[in-house]
Amino acid sequence: MTDRFRIRRLGVADAEAFRAMRLEALAAHPEAFGSSVAEEAAQPAGVFTARIADGAVFGGWLDGAEEMAGIMALAVPQAEKQRHKGLLWGVYLRPAARGSGLAPALLRAVLVHARQHVEEVRLSVTRGNAAARALYRRAGFADWALETRALKIGATYHDEHLMVLRF
Repeated sequence: MTDRFRIRRLGVADAEAFRAMRLEALAAHPEAFGSSVAEEAAQPAGVFTARIADGAVFGGWLDGAEEMAGIMALAVPQAEKQRHKGLLWGVYLRPAARGSGLAPALLRAVLVHARQHVEEVRLSVTRGNAAARALYRRAGFADWALETRALKIGATYHDEHLMVLRF
């Protein structure tokens, strides 16, 4: 928590707010996510509850606001041979929160959690999303690959930078 925002790990009681923000993110920036808004909207509410219960989903609120302004999550594979690496996913800030410092604060919270559970964190960021790449680079992430044609929306392909932070 800071003077400007409040950050906490979401609980199952936050599932509906998480679902609403996730659908908003997918609708606003389809090129930034592997899921589509139609796929996610068709999921039962229990899927979102399970994502919170089984993972580490963090929410951020601007000071004094009741509505969540940003989300960021960490997934850790269950497979024994892959448990050493986490995946940062589901990153989204509402427009009013962009540039407020909430994104770096959320990232710090996720990374504090990650350091207790994994040896490295991986992520992908759509080519052209310079603000997100800069955020991750400032936190110590480095590029390790470029996946061309990672996503296809209609007839348009989107490349993704693959980044990693090793602890």
